[in-house]
Amino acid sequence: MRFWLRLASEPFSLQRHGGRVPTAPSLKPRMREWWIQVGLLTVPLIAVYLHIPPPKLSPALHSWRSSGHYFTYKNQNIFYRDSIGAVGSSDIVVLLHGFPTSSYDWYKVKGPKEIWEGLTQRFHRVIALDFVGFGFSDKPRPHHYSIFEQASIVEGLLSHLGLLNQRINLLSHDYGDTVAQELLHRYEHNKTGCVLINSLCLSNGGIFPETHHPRFIQKLLKDGGLLSAIITRLSNYFFFARGLAAVFGPYTQPSEAEYWDMWTAVRTNDGNLVLDSILHFINQRKQHRDRWVGALKSTSVPLHLIYGPLDPVNPYPEFLQLYKQVLPLSTVSVLDDHISHYPQLEDPLGFLNAYLNFINSF
Repeated sequence: MRFWLRLASEPFSLQRHGGRVPTAPSLKPRMREWWIQVGLLTVPLIAVYLHIPPPKLSPALHSWRSSGHYFTYKNQNIFYRDSIGAVGSSDIVVLLHGFPTSSYDWYKVKGPKEIWEGLTQRFHRVIALDFVGFGFSDKPRPHHYSIFEQASIVEGLLSHLGLLNQRINLLSHDYGDTVAQELLHRYEHNKTGCVLINSLCLSNGGIFPETHHPRFIQKLLKDGGLLSAIITRLSNYFFFARGLAAVFGPYTQPSEAEYWDMWTAVRTNDGNLVLDSILHFINQRKQHRDRWVGALKSTSVPLHLIYGPLDPVNPYPEFLQLYKQVLPLSTVSVLDDHISHYPQLEDPLGFLNAYLNFINSF
């Protein structure tokens, strides 16, 4: 017993295998040295990670880009596709894509028939663009991304194509819905250079801020700041695909190749680094609700909604009930119960048929 009491009262300095076991204070320099070594190893690894080049384009995505063109809007190169379609028709349709994807949404779809091909059989011109910050268009940073700018880019494209004096059918999705609402506002107020809108078809967009439920990551990114900068720089395919999978139905998930195409389009021109800036549109929707919802309420333009009811971003039934209440004159196509936020990708044939039925109804 005396031995153990004496041992407890002495400093921790036992001899072991001819060496001295370090006392507690002597561990601190070694721990500090260890952390320095970890830091020296981590910094170059992070640097390498941050400079990983974007994935190579798949053959299909490469073909899509090669078939497109560019025009310049205020020193920004904007990608677009313009296909000549049905002979004998003078109708023109312009397709407006959603966030965070691109115009490729209207072409790379599942099913026996692509929406793009189906539209070219009905319309004389089928036109789609990548908004600035998306797809193959320029992605400047820092930059003030806004719905107003995107609407002006659409006007600029149609001016570039010599179509500003032509009646245009707008078909939009998600983020593109809000751009279409701004174009509609300008049309209803006879703004100079506005698009002459012949019809408008919306799909699964945050038309009403009060029924719009952004994903958790979007809430983190939308207000900017240091956290947003860190998240966008550390983003990768796996986080991207997992986040996007949550807004597709369980039976209508994209293939891994399709997810890679979406991510490749985002990563082109370092687009992942501007996602937080683009997400300011969530706040813009709230700020300009009266302007954009008011445009829908006051218009005499034929109006239609194609809706995937499993959408967690614009959930059923609250979104659809409000839509019908606020816009009683609009027609609505509700797709099958398992269709979610990307109806044109999840049910391309059902989406195409719903749209053509609307177009042929007036």
